[in-house]
Amino acid sequence: MTLVAATYTVTLRYTRTMGGELYFSTTAVCITEVMKLCISMSILAKETRSLRGMMASLRDNVLRSPKEMLKLSVPSLVYAIQNNMAFLALSNLDAAVYQVTYQLKIPCTALCTVLMLHRSLSKLQWISVFMLCGGVTLVQWNPAETTKVQLEQNPVIGFVALTIAVLCSGFAVLASMGGLYTSVVVKYTDNIMKGFSAAAAIVLSTVASVMLFGLQITLTFILGTLLVCISIYLYGLPKQDTTQIQPAESDQSVKERLITV
Repeated sequence: MTLVAATYTVTLRYTRTMGGELYFSTTAVCITEVMKLCISMSILAKETRSLRGMMASLRDNVLRSPKEMLKLSVPSLVYAIQNNMAFLALSNLDAAVYQVTYQLKIPCTALCTVLMLHRSLSKLQWISVFMLCGGVTLVQWNPAETTKVQLEQNPVIGFVALTIAVLCSGFAVLASMGGLYTSVVVKYTDNIMKGFSAAAAIVLSTVASVMLFGLQITLTFILGTLLVCISIYLYGLPKQDTTQIQPAESDQSVKERLITV
C-alpha cells in the first residue's frame, strides 16, 4: 500500500511535467478502471472456482439487482471525478505537496461519518483532525518550489482540484470502502499500520520529489509534514473502551477485603 501510494503520485507527476506530448487523463482513468475490473473478475473466478460460477454470480448480483447497481453507480461517478481531479492537481502541484495535502481526506471522511452515519469521534481523533488541518496549512503557507520542472503551473488550480478530489474521496471511501489493496491492509492489519503506511508514502514521495523534480524543502513544509504524520498516527489509535471499567471500591469494602486477607 505504501509503494502504491508513493509510486502513483510520483509517476503521475513525472508523466505530467517532464515535457513531451501529454496524454488524456480521461484515457488513463478509463484504462485504470478496466484493469481493476479484470483483477476483480479474476478474484471472483477464483472464489467461485469456475468461469460458469463467476458468470452466475455476476448475473445474480449485478444484472438481477438493478437497485444495487444504481447504488454502486454513485461512488463510481464520484471516483471518476476524483481520479480526473488528481491528474489536474498533480499537473500543478509537486508530488510531496500533493501527498501531504491529500491527507485532508481523513477529516473529510470523519465529518461524513459524523454527519451522515451519526458516529462519534474520540477527543484524540478530533485533536488529530485539527492537527492535520494545521499541518496542511503550514505546507500550503509557503509552498516548496521545484527546480527541475520548467512547465508553467498554477498552484491555485492544483489546490482547487485537490480539494475537489479530497471531498470526493471522503464520500467515496464512505460509500465503497476504498480500493482493493486498502481492503487487504485493513483485513490483515489495523488502522495504526494503515496510518504508518500513509506516513511512509509521504516520506517516499518527498525523497523522490527531491531527486526527480529538484524539490526545495522549506521549514514550514517539514513542520507541516511532521504534524500530518503524527495526526495520522493519532487518528488511527483504537478508542479506549470505558464500558468494562469497574466502579471504585468504597473504603468499607477495602477494609473488609484487607481483613479477609
